[in-house]
Amino acid sequence: MTQDERWLTKYNEVMDFMETNHRNPSRHRLEEHDMLNWVKQQRKLKNKGELKAERAEMFEKLLD
Repeated sequence: MTQDERWLTKYNEVMDFMETNHRNPSRHRLEEHDMLNWVKQQRKLKNKGELKAERAEMFEKLLD
């Protein structure tokens, strides 16, 4: 599995979670920590300008 495939898999997991639960992952629930940490990491990379352009676009959709 390539890095892009792994990123897309995690993105889809977080997107499905947010669509199903109508909320962001919570830091108060252990089962949601991986998703929350991924979102935080991607946000930091985006803010530093280190996130690939196509990933940045998709991540913007996730944050809306």
